[in-house]
Amino acid sequence: MRRDLCGSRPGRNPAHAAAAQALGTAMAEAGLTVVYGGGGVGLMGVVAEAAIAAGGRVHGVIPEFLTRIERIFPAVAELEVTTSMHSRKTRMFELSDAFVAIPGGLGTLDELVEIITWRQLGLHDRPVIVLDAAGWAQPFVALVEALIADGFVDPACRRLFTVAADVPAVMALLRSAPTAEAAAPADRL
Repeated sequence: MRRDLCGSRPGRNPAHAAAAQALGTAMAEAGLTVVYGGGGVGLMGVVAEAAIAAGGRVHGVIPEFLTRIERIFPAVAELEVTTSMHSRKTRMFELSDAFVAIPGGLGTLDELVEIITWRQLGLHDRPVIVLDAAGWAQPFVALVEALIADGFVDPACRRLFTVAADVPAVMALLRSAPTAEAAAPADRL
């Protein structure tokens, strides 16, 4: 199984980096391949480094222009360079059986909302898990609740993602996840 969604900055709260490290280690110990953005910076670098240190497999996917901006993590088992952010997201989707969002910034939110939207549209039915390390997910959950209250989002959309309080909860959700269905055709994404 392969998983993805991580941030390119470390953030200010050390609990976020600790959760990223714990997740990378736990995924490696469970025999799961980490699919992520390919960089060696921020929390995505922490996840990759921890997974590799624990004997795990890491598959990076990075757009060519970011290879000049972000430090590529050299120890990844596989590194794919794509032509654009859109092709990167499509490729990461194709490689992943489930999606785990850890604390991050706008890029993380972009990918999280997009993968939830794809699930809402029926393009996949894979688990989307949000790690609430140190309460990071609470503003996102509040936004979704506000969108529901304002009538922009159907209340059923609450079931499109699951918030996990910690890494053991993430791992329990991953273990109980059904095998992923075939990916939606790329022209539908």
